[in-house]
Amino acid sequence: MAQKGVQLGRETFSCSICLDLLKDPLTIPCGHSYCMNCIKRFWDEEEEKKKIHSCPQCRLTFTQRPVLMKNIMLTILVEQLKKTGLQAAPTDHCYAGPEDVACDVCTGRKLKASKSCLVCLASYCEKHLQPHYDAAPLKKHKLVAPSKKLQENICSRHDEVMKIFCRTDQQSICYLCTMDEHKGHETVPAAAERTEKQKELEVRRLNIQQRIQDREKDVKLLQQEVEAINGSADKAVEDSEKMYTELIRLIQKRSSDVKQQVRSQQETEVSRVKELQEKLEQEIAELKRKDAELEQLSHTEDHNQFLHNYPSLSALSESTHSSSINIGPLRYFEDVTAAVSETRDKLQDILREEWTNISLTVTEVDVLLSPPKTRAGFLKYSHEITLDPNTAHRDLLLSEGNRKVTYMKQQLFYFDHPDRFNACCQVLSRESLSGCCYWEVEWRGGDVYVAVAYKNISRACRFGFSDKSWALRCETNRYKFFYNKVQTDLSGPRSSRVGVYLDHRAGILSFYSVSETMTLLHRVQTTFTQPLYAGLLIYDDVSAELIKLK
Repeated sequence: MAQKGVQLGRETFSCSICLDLLKDPLTIPCGHSYCMNCIKRFWDEEEEKKKIHSCPQCRLTFTQRPVLMKNIMLTILVEQLKKTGLQAAPTDHCYAGPEDVACDVCTGRKLKASKSCLVCLASYCEKHLQPHYDAAPLKKHKLVAPSKKLQENICSRHDEVMKIFCRTDQQSICYLCTMDEHKGHETVPAAAERTEKQKELEVRRLNIQQRIQDREKDVKLLQQEVEAINGSADKAVEDSEKMYTELIRLIQKRSSDVKQQVRSQQETEVSRVKELQEKLEQEIAELKRKDAELEQLSHTEDHNQFLHNYPSLSALSESTHSSSINIGPLRYFEDVTAAVSETRDKLQDILREEWTNISLTVTEVDVLLSPPKTRAGFLKYSHEITLDPNTAHRDLLLSEGNRKVTYMKQQLFYFDHPDRFNACCQVLSRESLSGCCYWEVEWRGGDVYVAVAYKNISRACRFGFSDKSWALRCETNRYKFFYNKVQTDLSGPRSSRVGVYLDHRAGILSFYSVSETMTLLHRVQTTFTQPLYAGLLIYDDVSAELIKLK
């Protein structure tokens, strides 16, 4: 209990400005007590700023600066407390640094402000802020985080708090300004303008957050694109290496086959020639022997012996070979060399031509999401599209090879089909659209919807009025875009022809006004989850045609 009393004494006899025990204490007319030097410095600073004098705690103002008289009783009490060993409680508050907001009431070394008051236009530390929590008039004041910009709320011309906003000049003003240079301007309370701007801020934040989500989705798509490019490139390299390896293996096998065949034929031919050579050599030996016998017979002197042996020795066996062997030009396998050379030349030509095609194919790989810049660039992606009679409304006539649709004033005979539109005069294409596609629509008459849609769109739903279709409405003097019942008004040059560019994988759908030049009317960036189909919707006395592009 004694300690509790001591603690109460410290708080009771401390100056709320310096937070130390009172020195030369005095009491001002409102009843609060301060050190004489502290209140003098405080009022000196107030005189320099506002020419007023107020209590730092209750903010009571005095028309004249009160005369300061030392409070004898407080002086005695403080001295007695000091003699009993009571010392000023060391503060555990943090002092304000160069970057901090300092308390406007503290003298000497100032403490950090914990709050700023938009009514008092002053900042307070925890100790000096307490009256705003205790005094009823101060409880209504607006407390905010410590701010160094409080003086910016004071009108430099009239030295009044700026509580009004001038919408004409888009600036904050005080009430005196409304009677001066802002007289006759559109003015509202600053709080009301803040409410309006807060609503706009929320809308902008929602837009920014939506854009963040869209961009994050784009980043994800681009990452997927990078992964797809890398995967496709790796597979192309792997497959091409595999095929070239097979081609090299095939060439090596053919080389081996030619070598084996030549060697086999060489062996056969050499064997045949050697066999003939041996027979000829045997015949030569036989003839030489016969010649020797005949020579010996020619030298026989006995006539009867000569005549007796002549018949058997003079008879010659028939030769099995031609009397002469004709040897052709020494070419033999040169034709094989020529044939291989010819094959080599043809293969080189093929590889040279195909390499050009392969190289162009590689360089034309479209890894960018941006659409072409010119009509010629779009025409590279031109897609021939026809309309599907099974989807056409019964008021629509298809002609020109199912590329043209015309509105008829009486229903035509069509067989029942589950794909047929039964509520709106519209039709889908027969061909599905994926990858990069470009087509153009030309029309005559009134309004027409140029659209793309999923195959499973409701047969009772108009193009652009669900999340399964996107539609550009072309009117006489303007364009409108519809998606999921949301209308977007567009501007652009009037033309009777519209170009549509679709990059299904990248999620890009663009509409262009086509005349001598191409003008972008609207672009959609989304994610398509199914193949798309081109669509047309027309009204009375209107015809539209999918143009053949060259």
